[in-house]
Parts: sequence; structure tokens; C-alpha cells
Amino acid sequence: MGMAGSQGETAMQRTGVIGLGDMGSGLAKNLLKAGFEVTGHDLIAARMKAFEERGGRPASGAADVGANADAVFVMVMNGDQAKQVILGPDGLVGHMPKGGAVILSATIKPREAREIGAAMEDTGIHLIDTPVSGGFPGAQNGTLTMMAAAPDTVLDDFAPVMQAVSASIHRVGTRPGDGQTVKAILQSLLGAMFSATFEAAALAAKAGVSGQVLYDVVSTSSGGCGITSNALQKIIDRQFKGTGSHINTMHKDLTISMGFAEEMGVPMHTAAAAMQIFTAGRTKYPDGDNWICTRVIEEIVGSELHR
Repeated sequence: MGMAGSQGETAMQRTGVIGLGDMGSGLAKNLLKAGFEVTGHDLIAARMKAFEERGGRPASGAADVGANADAVFVMVMNGDQAKQVILGPDGLVGHMPKGGAVILSATIKPREAREIGAAMEDTGIHLIDTPVSGGFPGAQNGTLTMMAAAPDTVLDDFAPVMQAVSASIHRVGTRPGDGQTVKAILQSLLGAMFSATFEAAALAAKAGVSGQVLYDVVSTSSGGCGITSNALQKIIDRQFKGTGSHINTMHKDLTISMGFAEEMGVPMHTAAAAMQIFTAGRTKYPDGDNWICTRVIEEIVGSELHR
């Protein structure tokens, strides 16, 4: 594990993860697998227990994580939570060793990432703004795509930590907010792809086409990709909960995409429609996963798509 820069061989063995849900638990698992020490924190006791059973060191809060780690992944739900765990009185910045890095892997507003970056400027702690794509399977299998923004020297120094959880690390910029900007753009596309798939599934159901036929044709056509194939498989197997893709996450991401597009003055007709489809799904089925939006449309047309 040769390290560039001044981090040294041993210092970089200590990592942390704040937020041990569907995504964060995968980060922790793959850091442990790569031989890193991992200190973690989550507000939910069951998640902390599962983390400890895997070999992680449970921490009482962000300060405890920071004091025991040179690189900490922040995988919380939103910008307010990110600010609290990074900048709060018991946050990472006040407790991490100088030269360490906060790796912001949560998806938040580009503006919020810039605000966090500005607040961290004179702390001696680096911020790597790197939201991820690949969802639950990517997190658990260590195959995430990272959209990383930080100076090259920082990304070089912390590359081993990031490589432990990711298959593709794209350097998308050098400033806080650059990573979140690319993620907001990506999510506008993914949200629209999901929504179009849900509608096609409901149309197939109403037309009496079997789910297997639709899946076979789509997955081998130019419309076939990870997004459409995975969504169709979940729909035709009627797996609408507990698949690791809770509807709240995509709904939040689309909210960010739409807000960012509005700031930029860019019309987003298709992403706006997707946003409404996800709003309908989340309102009707607050505990569901992304694909549950299909059920809302199926209920309107009175047909269900089964394998």
C-alpha cells in the first residue's frame, strides 16, 4: 500500500464511515475487506451491531469517528446532516488529524457542498466531494462509480481508500460542489429512465404482454441497460420493498436535480415528469422502493405486470 505525499504508509490504514445504511454498510464492508481499520457510526442500533459483527469499531458519534480516522466517508441522507457531522460542535473537522480527509459520498445540493468546503478552508482537513452511483449493489460489491472533486494531490493521497469501495473513480473537478453538480445531472437522466420504464411496464400490463417477454426484448435491445433491466426484473417479480433502493433517495436526488436546473435556468421537462412520478409513488407507498411507482400507474389502468 505505497502512499504518495506525506500521508505515510501506516497513517492511511485508519478509515471511518458515518451512516451505515444500505450504502454506508457497503463502504464499511469493502474497506474492512481491503485491510483498513474502520470506525463507524449510525443512529440505528441494529446497523451498529451488524457493523461491529463484521469487524468494525463502533463509535459514539462523529467526533469519535474523526479522532480515530484519517479518511472518513460521510454517507448521510441530506445536506443538513452532512453539515452537522462535518462542521457541528461534535463534528469531524474539530477532531480529525490535520492532513486527513472528509470524503463526502452522500448526495447533497452542489451549493451545500460549496458551503461545507468554504467552512473547511482553514481547518487543515481536506474535503473530497465525491457522490457515488451504483446504488445498493454497487456499494455492497465495491463497484461504485465515484464523481470525485478535489485537488489532484489530495485525490492521489487518498486513492487507496477510494479504490477499496469503487470500480471507477472519475476526477470531475477540483472544487467542492463539482462532484455534486455532475451527480445532479446524472440523476436527472436516471430518474427519467426509471420513470419511462415504469410507464412502459404498465402499458405492457394493460396490453396483456407478459413481463418476461417485455424484459427479454428490452434487455437485448438498444433500450437495455442496468437501469431498465434491473427495474423491469424487480417489477415482474413484484419486489417493491427491501431491495436496497428506497424511493426516498431517488426522490431526494431528483429534488436536488430540479433545484439545480432552476438555479441554472435550464428547463428539464422530462426530469420534471419523473419527479412527479416519484412523488406519486412516495406519497402512496412511503415504505416502497423506486419500482413501486409502477404500482401507482398499474392501479390507474387496472392491470399488473407479472413475469
